[in-house]
Amino acid sequence: MEVLCLKNMTTKNLALIGILAALGAILMVFRFPIPLLPPFLSFDFALIPELIGGFALGPWNALAIIIVRVLIQLIINGTNSMFTGEIQSFLLSCALILPASAYYLKHKTRNGAAIGMLLGIVICTVTAVITNLYLIIPFYVSLYQMDMSNILAMCKEVNPAVNSIEGVVLLGIIPFNLIKTGVNGLITFLVYKKISPMIHRFAYKR
Repeated sequence: MEVLCLKNMTTKNLALIGILAALGAILMVFRFPIPLLPPFLSFDFALIPELIGGFALGPWNALAIIIVRVLIQLIINGTNSMFTGEIQSFLLSCALILPASAYYLKHKTRNGAAIGMLLGIVICTVTAVITNLYLIIPFYVSLYQMDMSNILAMCKEVNPAVNSIEGVVLLGIIPFNLIKTGVNGLITFLVYKKISPMIHRFAYKR
């Protein structure tokens, strides 16, 4: 099955990208914190339609889905983080979905999907550590005129074992991202083969 690419977009392909992006934006509305993990990290299922789109349509179309989803969020909700949260959401979605879908594009088997997701999960988690330490946390400290002790206090309130920024990383950021990407990836793995024929019929039917 030929994978769609941006240079030969059709109206139906654009509609499919829009549908998956809108579904991701809707799923982000139902965000919730995870017990014992930092309160500024929220779990959602928005990665599922992005992963499905990446596996069905390829990484370039997955990138389009991510961009449109972020734009929909901005149009509906605006930003309360000077776009830093939206940039973080974009970067982490790309870090998970682009490697996973690129690997699956070359290895279209269940093992290929599993390995692609594991690759994406590792890259996404590393990206989350770097961006939180050097982008998100410093920005919020500056925006709300706090210092690092305030961040540690927030994390320690939900998990007394957190006593340092290293603890935030090891007991907060890493577990959160492993849980979020793992759960979204597992659900995608379980449902993709059931719904991919419908997506391909819609995308490729002349």
